[in-house]
This record gives sequence, structure tokens and C-alpha cells, in this order.
Amino acid sequence: MATNVKPLEGIRVIDITLFVTGPLTTEALADCGAEVIRIDTKSRSVTGGRQGGPGGSLQQSTGKLSITLNFATPKGLELLYRLVASSDILIENHAGGVLRRRGLGYDDLRKVKPDLIMLSSCMQGQTGPYAEHAASGHKLTALSGLNEIAGWPDREPGWIGAYTDFIAPRFNVIAVLAALDHRNRTGQGQYLDLSQNEAGMQFMAPCILDYTFNGRVATRMGNRCGYAAPHNAYRCLGEDRWCAIAVFNDTDWQNLCRVIGSPDWVTDPKFSTLLGRKENEELLDALVEKWTSTRTAQEVMVLMQTAGIPAGLVETAQDQLDYDPQLKHREFFRELEFPGVGKYHTSLGASFLLSKYQFAPRRGPLIGEHNDHLFKEVLGMSKSEYDRLVAEKVIY
Repeated sequence: MATNVKPLEGIRVIDITLFVTGPLTTEALADCGAEVIRIDTKSRSVTGGRQGGPGGSLQQSTGKLSITLNFATPKGLELLYRLVASSDILIENHAGGVLRRRGLGYDDLRKVKPDLIMLSSCMQGQTGPYAEHAASGHKLTALSGLNEIAGWPDREPGWIGAYTDFIAPRFNVIAVLAALDHRNRTGQGQYLDLSQNEAGMQFMAPCILDYTFNGRVATRMGNRCGYAAPHNAYRCLGEDRWCAIAVFNDTDWQNLCRVIGSPDWVTDPKFSTLLGRKENEELLDALVEKWTSTRTAQEVMVLMQTAGIPAGLVETAQDQLDYDPQLKHREFFRELEFPGVGKYHTSLGASFLLSKYQFAPRRGPLIGEHNDHLFKEVLGMSKSEYDRLVAEKVIY
């Protein structure tokens, strides 16, 4: 039974992050009740239309507070130090060494907050010959090997976008929670240096293991799998509608033949064994698709799953937002209101539920929306000092 005790209530996080990885990391902490203060610039996308402007899109800023502060100035840096002194965690994902050169390295910050936890989540970590290379997740998918295995064998490596941007936040959050637990037991803060490249390589572990023991270099194989057949996305009734089906053993194969209405396939020498199915995979795919193309993707999925065969319709964004009954049941997508606009942007849930805490999604902030509260009430700044810093463009 939910009691609405926020798991991270009382934890203050300074968010100096860019693009997708950083904002998603701090959003997860905000979802769990931490007070996350974004150090914002006027270039953040307030429409939510861009996936991740320099400060992250509105969708990636839900539940956070926002102030605008030019910490490239001495006065702005001093104000940021004052905020850090009253905070628990600082998170950044600039290129390696950038914040350190601006006077915001861990050694600088722990002078004002000795038990501070600081996380730097950059491309390849803060040490080593490539530590200061600037890049984005679009390049890291190539560097971590993900592009090499994405796509079709007769074509160049696939482009799968900034996939690592959505992997690294999971490792970031785990590291931060571990550091919080360590601080609770020892009273000591620490510096967390996360390489997004190394986080992405975790998903390449089977390929690396295969090369280590068998000398095989993994490459593109489309929707195929070396130890399953049929294993593909099959065209279904309707425009651009598909259902993925995966058969890993003889029991699933026999069940598939029964569902399709072709029991003779079970004893056909071309298909009776996995080896035979792999050798005749193109023919097998064509036969399966001849059946799926006369049925809706939903119908194919239900028939296969009822028979215990792994299958799932290939969802579009419309499917996920408007039709998926599981996502609706768990209220994963929620519409949030934004000042002056009304209900217009959709927030993603936390992807997990806690029995002692009921998530209550909050809209993303206007840029600088919490300047008055944080500068005047939290830092105790007078109105005259605040107005002077605004005029000097220390506070935007």
C-alpha cells in the first residue's frame, strides 16, 4: 500500500547536464522525490519537440526546479558554490575535464561541501588518452560496437541513433544510489567517473564472449538469430504492420506448426530440426509470412502467445500512446499541463512501481521559473542584490 513517502526526499541534486543522458539521470532522481535544481540556459527546448536540446527537452525535465545562472562569471561561480554547499549531489555530463577547467572539479567543490557526491558521465571517462574527446551518443553507438551488429548483412552498418544515451542513465543512477548508501554509513562523499562508452559495451557482452572463446566477429544478420528459426518480423494484414516471432526449440516449433495449420511441417526433413530450419530459413520465412499476412498483427501475437510461442506485434508510437492496454493499465504515459498552453505534452513514467510510494508526475519547469525561490529564499539573497545580478547578466 502506497504511503507517499518519497524514497529520496530531503536529497538535493544540482543538475548541470546536457542532452539526453544527463537529464534522464536527474529526472529519475526527481521521480523518486529528490529536489533537482537545473542550472538552465535559455537554449533548452521548452516545447518538448526536440529530443534533447542543450539542457534536455521539457519531457526530460519533469519534476525539476530551474534557475538561470551564468557560472562562467566569477559571481555566478560563487553563487553556484553556495548552492553546492547546501546540496548532496552534483551531476554533469560535459566533455571530460570541462567543468574542472571552469573551477567546478570535484576537488574544488568538496572544499565547500566535504561530503558531496559528484557524478561525471562523459563519453569515455575522465582519465585516459581519449578522456577529453567531445562527442555524442550518435558516435558512441559506433564506438561501442552497436552499429556493427545493427542492420542487414549486405548493407553498411545501421544507424540506430544515440542508443547509449538511454543506457548510461541506468548505470548513473545505480552509482549515485550506491554512493548515497556509502555516505550514510561512512559520512564520506565521493567522485563517480562514468564512461558512457563502457556502459554501452555491456550490451555487447555476448559478442565479446563469442569472439574470446570462438574467434567469431559478430556482424549484421538482420532479424536472424544463430540458434533460432523462424526468427523474424513478419508482415501482417494492414499497411506496414508486423509481428515478431521467435522459435528457439522443437516444442515451440511444433506449436507454431499447429497454430498455422501445417502439422506436416513438423516431419518435413527441411524443417524437422533446427539445423534444417536454418538451412532453409528463407523458404521458412516466406511460408510463415504467407500465413501472417492474412491476419492482423494483434491476432498473430495473441495466437502465438496463447500457444506459448514468443511473439509480439511491432508497435508504432501511436500503438504505444493510444492502444497498448498494458501501458494504459500502468499509466506509463501521462498528459501534463504547461502554463499558458494547457495539456499538451506527454510524460513518461518511471518504468517501475514502488509499493510504498505513489509516483505523482510533475510538469517540467519554465526556464528560470524558480529563480526567486532558490536565490532569495534558499540562498537568502536580498531583492536589491538579486536585481543587480540580473542586470549584470549573472542571473539571466
